[in-house]
Amino acid sequence: MNQFPYGNQPMYNQRITMQQAQEIALQRVPGRVMHVDMDLENGVLVYEVFIMTAEGMIYEVEVLARNGQILKVDRENDYD
Repeated sequence: MNQFPYGNQPMYNQRITMQQAQEIALQRVPGRVMHVDMDLENGVLVYEVFIMTAEGMIYEVEVLARNGQILKVDRENDYD
């Protein structure tokens, strides 16, 4: 039995670009983009944008690829 009705891959319907995701994340956390990943979390495609602030703190901003909604903002801990 195929769990994906439209072939072998789920349909992600990505709507915003990586550049748009970075701009959205920078509006929430001003700074410099260090790295951007795309990830599937709970069946939802998200951009993970890592930003370093002027104070040297690093934040991860998760942006929903479908519509640009910010899902989560986490401060990264260098001591993990």
